[in-house]
Amino acid sequence: MNSDSRERAERFVQLHQQGCFLLPNAWDVGSARILEAAGFPAVATTSAGVAFSLGRPDHDFFAEQPEGRIDRETMLRRIREIADEITVPLSADLEDGYGESPETVATTISMALATGAAGGNIEDFTGDRKAPLYDPALAADRIRAARAAVDAGGEPFVLVGRTDVLLVGGTLDECIRRADAYLAAGADCAFVPGAADAETIGTLVRELDGPLNVVMGLTGGTLSLDDLRELGVRRVTVGGSIARAMYHHLLSAARELADRGTFSYADDQIPQSDLNDLFQRST
Repeated sequence: MNSDSRERAERFVQLHQQGCFLLPNAWDVGSARILEAAGFPAVATTSAGVAFSLGRPDHDFFAEQPEGRIDRETMLRRIREIADEITVPLSADLEDGYGESPETVATTISMALATGAAGGNIEDFTGDRKAPLYDPALAADRIRAARAAVDAGGEPFVLVGRTDVLLVGGTLDECIRRADAYLAAGADCAFVPGAADAETIGTLVRELDGPLNVVMGLTGGTLSLDDLRELGVRRVTVGGSIARAMYHHLLSAARELADRGTFSYADDQIPQSDLNDLFQRST
C-alpha cells in the first residue's frame, strides 16, 4: 500500500470511530467518480453492480449454476481500477471471501489490501439453498482468519463481518448472536442487511458489541439518514440499489426504442459537456 492509499485507509478507519456516515456503492470508475464528486467521504463497491456491468448475475443461490458467478480475480481487478482512480477511501464488497475455508478468506483479504482498498466485508451467505449460511463456528473462524490477514498486512483496514440471517428468513436473535461472534472474532463493524425498520435497527444497535452497518434501498424504506443517525447506526450503505436504478432507466429506454421507436428517454440525459467536465482530470 502506497502512502496515498495508507492515508485514505487511515481516514476510513476514523470514519468508523463515531457518528454516522453514508457510504454509497459504485460498480465502475465512472460511478465511483460521480459519487466522489457529490462529496461523500468514502465509496464502497457493490458486487451486484460489478456483476451486472459484466452481464453476469450477482452472488445468490448459485448451486445450480456456479459458473455464473464473478470470480475473485475479476472482482479484485475492478476494485483496483476504482481504487486507482478516486481520492477517497474505497471499501470492497468481497462477498463470502470467494471460498469456504478460512485460509481462502485470508488470501482474499490480503489480495484486497494489495488493491489499495481501505476496507472490506466478508459475509456468511453460502449460495446453497440447503444450507444458506456457513456454520456459526466456521463463519467466526473465517472472520478470525480475515483479521489475522489484516494484522499481518500491517496497514489500516476496516474489516466488516456481514450476516445474512434476516435475508434468508432467520430470527433476530440468531442475527445478533452471529454478528456479535464476528465482532468478537475481529470484525471492526457488523453488517446486517435486511434490517430496515426502526424497531429492528434499534434493537441491533443496543444489543451488538460494536458499530452497525445497515443497507438502505433494498425495498425503498421510509427511514432517512437522520433517522438512522438518531437510532445509533454508524454506517449506511445502499448496496446495488443505485446500479439497479440505472439499469431500470436503461431497460426503459431499450423498451421505448424497440416497442415504440420513440426517443423521449433522451429528455432526461446529462449533457455530454457536463459529463466531460465531471470526468476531466485535475492538473
